[in-house]
Amino acid sequence: MSDYAIALTNVSKSYRLWGRGSQFATLKSALLKRDLALTPETSVEAVRDVSFAVDRGEAFGIIGRNGSGKSTLLKLISGILKPTSGSVRVNGRVAALIELGAGFHPEITGRENIYINGIMLGLSRREIEARFDQIVAFSGIPEFIDQPVKTYSSGMYVRLGFAVAVHVDPDVLLIDEVLSVGDEEFSAKCVAKIQEMKYRGVTLVFVTHQLDQVRNLCDRALWIDHGEPETIGDPVRVVDAYLQAVSSTQTAPARVSTDDVKTPIADTPRDDAGEEERWGSGEVVLSRVVLVDSRGDELVALGPGTPVSIEMDVTVRVPQDDFVFGVGIYHADGTCVYGTNTDLEGLMPERIETNGRVRFVMPALDLVAGTYRIDAAVHTRNGRAFDYRRGVIRFVAGSRVHDIGVYRPKHHWKFEGGIAFREIDLEQRNVPVEVAEAMREARKPRGKV
Repeated sequence: MSDYAIALTNVSKSYRLWGRGSQFATLKSALLKRDLALTPETSVEAVRDVSFAVDRGEAFGIIGRNGSGKSTLLKLISGILKPTSGSVRVNGRVAALIELGAGFHPEITGRENIYINGIMLGLSRREIEARFDQIVAFSGIPEFIDQPVKTYSSGMYVRLGFAVAVHVDPDVLLIDEVLSVGDEEFSAKCVAKIQEMKYRGVTLVFVTHQLDQVRNLCDRALWIDHGEPETIGDPVRVVDAYLQAVSSTQTAPARVSTDDVKTPIADTPRDDAGEEERWGSGEVVLSRVVLVDSRGDELVALGPGTPVSIEMDVTVRVPQDDFVFGVGIYHADGTCVYGTNTDLEGLMPERIETNGRVRFVMPALDLVAGTYRIDAAVHTRNGRAFDYRRGVIRFVAGSRVHDIGVYRPKHHWKFEGGIAFREIDLEQRNVPVEVAEAMREARKPRGKV
């Protein structure tokens, strides 16, 4: 916990509810009662016994239904609210974009609000002046910067607020759902800026209903429901658990007419990072997933440029009209090498009723030497998993060339001018050049005498 940016320990937040019996109808009735003290009729816990820590430089997403306590959590982290019980600890300068127009005075101009907000976030006037042009340029509203903020649209509020928040060099950036107010162009700019800040080591915490952003941007995610944490961990798994819960409340679970398997896929945590992790509803199942060569033989190791296919045997328990097949290739350190699915590639599902097989064919898989894993999944178009198999295949890629990275593009070298090289056989790269050249000469076909 020594390197944390945010730590919440057993945090609860209650709001008092005032009923009609605890309110005075008029000033006269209050004076006649001779007791101006008001007592709440009851209270409601918006957040209940929440504990988690966010590491420095981590991107952390918070998801859940409306009214589940997401925004309350952000306000507790930012210091806007104080917890009823428990402790909240934050290390570093915090910038928050929590409510539309929060911190802006409507009667003064955008220029003046930039200075006021910058000072509130801990910058000096000189530091604000040095960043002013960048803030205005990022907001995209230079022609309105000297107009009163009360004349701004909701989108302009967001543009200016986000521009200020990301240019004060915060250690922790808190973002609520307000980004959804912006247009597509500005949303893309915000996502790019968030990624840049993530790479610079800024800790990011954001609440959103845009679940793809959680999957793509977050290192971890928290699903909170009725003020209590449901699950926390890998964002893909957390988002899928949330979608499963939402789907189960919207539609009754389908009955399976077959007698083979009638239960969803087991959702057991991994005991070891090398083991497969699997979850989903089980309505459609990837019963077998293997990596094979062009002859159909199963592979656990392959060389550079090897033609391979990912084969997925599909078992249908409940016929579906909405389904997507996807694959992802990851390096052992978690870096995504490549990922795609049938929906991204324009294949619209029609109907799946009986068992079948899906092949993802790659004429060449040019990977740098290392250990890799493959994820395979079948899910709905909105991401609700039927069967998600993380790390279902693990394999080793070999190479005679000790280059770095994950992917080796097709390439060759060209040289001009006075640059000369002697080519050696890479199989003999660890022996003296003279020996390698002698061996190559010995392998050359000899002409007829």
